Amino acid sequence: MHVELKYGRTGLQVELPEDATVIWPREVPGLPDEAQAIRAALADPIGAPPLTQQLKPEDTVAIVFSDITRPMPSDRVLPVLLREIERVVPRQQILLINGTGTHQANTREELVGMLGREIVENYRIVNHNAFDAANLVDMGVTPQGHRALVNRSFYEADFKILTGFIEPHIFAGFSGGPKAVLPAVAGIESIMDNHGFAMLDDARTTWGVREGNPIWEEMRAFARLAGPDFLLNVTLNRLGQITGVFAGDIEAAHAQGCALVRETAMVPVSHPYDVVLTTNSGYPLDINLYQTVKGISAAAQVVRPGGSIIVASECSGGVPNYGEYRNLVMQGGSPDGILALIGAPGFRRHDQWEAQLHANLMKQAQIHIYSTGLSDAQIREMLLTPVDDIGAAVKRELARCGPGARLLVLPEGSQSIPYLSA
Repeated sequence: MHVELKYGRTGLQVELPEDATVIWPREVPGLPDEAQAIRAALADPIGAPPLTQQLKPEDTVAIVFSDITRPMPSDRVLPVLLREIERVVPRQQILLINGTGTHQANTREELVGMLGREIVENYRIVNHNAFDAANLVDMGVTPQGHRALVNRSFYEADFKILTGFIEPHIFAGFSGGPKAVLPAVAGIESIMDNHGFAMLDDARTTWGVREGNPIWEEMRAFARLAGPDFLLNVTLNRLGQITGVFAGDIEAAHAQGCALVRETAMVPVSHPYDVVLTTNSGYPLDINLYQTVKGISAAAQVVRPGGSIIVASECSGGVPNYGEYRNLVMQGGSPDGILALIGAPGFRRHDQWEAQLHANLMKQAQIHIYSTGLSDAQIREMLLTPVDDIGAAVKRELARCGPGARLLVLPEGSQSIPYLSA
């Protein structure tokens, strides 16, 4: 059978065995008028008064938006939001904050691609810098006992708005909601605590789990300390169209959005598979190997122990070259070596969470990667196996697993999360 995998900006056609099981996100039609749906949500938000009734003319307004590693359609959402705000608040009192977390700052050209030229040329925009102590505020400690450091401009604004989109998340349960505060505009120490070894080692830190998930619960507590006033989250279909708008109270609106995403993006299966072919859902989600760990993790939810995961991910941005992810994997040298390194008492380095996820996935299955953005040498130094022909790799791994081996295909890996129903 022919299957088109989400890969980079163009997709990738592959020929696969006819008996393969293919799982797509459930088809949900895009809203017929996205702008009108956003306006309606702002006028009648969930658990809150209309946005314009909450604003005062003298308010300073800070809006957090998603960075380039997320497919958030900010260029379609922010213009509508900004027009509503400017019915009450002058433009010069509005600040847009790029919620980069620990990612690198986005360039002006990238911001134009993300937000549109009109916004970039007419509004104040800053990239959050988690490493700049002078621009962080210490809010005290979370219930988990961790320091709560947040972006100063965000914290000091009179009215704080979080934007983003909701999808299943590899260890926070779901994206959106409080993730637009921690990690998006948090300090590096707070992010490292939240993404620490023991936090990630908890079995509840996984796809689709919020309540009882220590990482998500700390994100919620951290957001409460920062005091955001309004949430504007959307859900998307496989075409990038907006399928739902969830605005209003940060917790109530996010909960409703997560309920929809659970129905559309999480798929029960009755048995594990020997081989799982996955992706990271194309650009921008497959911009680098760091992000691609999510698509690999989606496959790992239902691969049998010792089976094979094959991931197709463009990785146009490399491993990437910034951060400590690559260094930690290479220094550990093996899955057990990585976990021993990171789990040592007092160990604390940027990106250790990604290396921890990477190591745990390698302990579950053999991982192969098709990528035109990474060299074979780069793939091997990350302890993975490069492949240059996906179809041939699938046949080879099915043969290795023996007669009756079963194949599952996730053409939109990080957007369709399978789980064992029994």
